[in-house]
Amino acid sequence: FCMEKEIKRDYYLEQLINRKDNGLIKIVTGIRRCGKSYLLRTLFKKHLLESGVEESHIVEMAFDLYDNIEYRNPKIFYPWAKERIKDDGKYYFLLDEVQLLEEFVSVLNGLADKKNCDVYVTGSNAKFLSKDIITEFRGRGDEIHVSPLSFKEFYSVYDGSKEEAWKQYCLYGGLPKVLEYKTDEDKVAYLKNIFEETYLTDIKERHKIRNDAELAELLDILSSSIGSLTNPKKLSDTFKSVKQVSLHPDTINNYLE
Repeated sequence: FCMEKEIKRDYYLEQLINRKDNGLIKIVTGIRRCGKSYLLRTLFKKHLLESGVEESHIVEMAFDLYDNIEYRNPKIFYPWAKERIKDDGKYYFLLDEVQLLEEFVSVLNGLADKKNCDVYVTGSNAKFLSKDIITEFRGRGDEIHVSPLSFKEFYSVYDGSKEEAWKQYCLYGGLPKVLEYKTDEDKVAYLKNIFEETYLTDIKERHKIRNDAELAELLDILSSSIGSLTNPKKLSDTFKSVKQVSLHPDTINNYLE
């Protein structure tokens, strides 16, 4: 894999382009590390520049960077954002990891309410994985849900045969960062860390899970039944018969939601 190669994500880029200037807040959602920031701040920004938008009319903010930590305070960010608007021309706000901005719904609605502001955001925490994300924005949100790389996207930047690319894709999946690692050990370590430190954390935060062992058992059962149909009732019965643990179907359904 060559780091200079650009991963084309035309399907999602086209969705952003089609929603441009529609008066809604474009919300790019998806699991962590699936390429949301790259889509918004590299591919979409490139499109804006190539279509004639001046760089001074593209306002970027990555709330997850330490250099920008003070802007997580809406009383600092909002005045800063308004100061970027110098004329009546269209301004495009590209805001990354916006869930870190306090009172972000009110702030974004305030920006979107300005006739010459077009707002795009990414978000990755449990709230942004929720089916209720559009409700958060009270009808002002327009969601674009991004998945990890398809095999076509993966292979477009893979330095090797299609057969080898397929083996790697089936084994390690389509998270873009995997392409940067050369050894199997590094890929496994990266994926394990993402799973344990990021994905599980989101699930625990969303459902306020305190029993880590219970969740681990559920994940073991799900992993061992890949390819088979299941439902909360079947999983609950498995807990009772195999793990000798009583877990109500409603609880399991909440974990899987």
